[in-house]
Amino acid sequence: MKRIHEYKRQHLNLLHVITLFNRIKANPALDVTPRTVIFAGKAAPGYPLAKLVVKLVHAVADVVNGDPDVDGRLRVVFLPDFNVKRAQLIYPAADLSEQISTAGKEASGTGNMKFALNGALTIGTLDGANIEIRDAVGADNFFLFGLSADEVVRQRAGGYDPWRLYDANTELRQAVDQIASGYFSHGDKELFARLVSALLNQDEYMLMADYAPYVECQERVSAAYRDQERWAETSILNVARMGRFSSDRSIREYCERIWRVAVPD
Repeated sequence: MKRIHEYKRQHLNLLHVITLFNRIKANPALDVTPRTVIFAGKAAPGYPLAKLVVKLVHAVADVVNGDPDVDGRLRVVFLPDFNVKRAQLIYPAADLSEQISTAGKEASGTGNMKFALNGALTIGTLDGANIEIRDAVGADNFFLFGLSADEVVRQRAGGYDPWRLYDANTELRQAVDQIASGYFSHGDKELFARLVSALLNQDEYMLMADYAPYVECQERVSAAYRDQERWAETSILNVARMGRFSSDRSIREYCERIWRVAVPD
């Protein structure tokens, strides 16, 4: 629900979708928590990799949504022409808010607040406003995963090797190889080649490093969602503790600190 951008890592979410799909295909009787994964946002006209991510969402959706083995258990949706009017429908409907940008990029801004204010629980990294939300709602009510900003810097300084992580993780390797092989693009191996190359050779935004922790955290989400009473309680606590992020507080602070005007009681 935002700009489509590499540092926001919508394609990390897609790798998890592909992993769930592969698990069900390998074992059609697998007991999984049903999910509908919704993507929405816009890619800048001059940003080809972001547009490839949008294309990949649609390509994965075509395969997943058309497979009877996963029917009723996994679905992928891309909402076109995302805007404020459409957002007003989606924010209240979401159970889980995906705030999975690379720590240190300050990419998690206001969308995460809107989701939390409407009752969605957050899965996210320690990036941007995620940190403040986690402090407000409590660590027990936030699904945290991934590298911290300092760990991102240290891994880069130590000679980060995305290929090694890809090669060492069977599920990650399978998902990336499927994208590269044309599995989701009617056999066209060139369509997503640039995106795959960016992940395996640069991985500027550390998807390979955060993939395994993200998948493990999503398993905790699935387990938590099965306890609907506890999930509802956590959702209510999120809303109750999000008051500091309301527009009333924001405008009051603008009046006091920026505009220097009196605020009526």
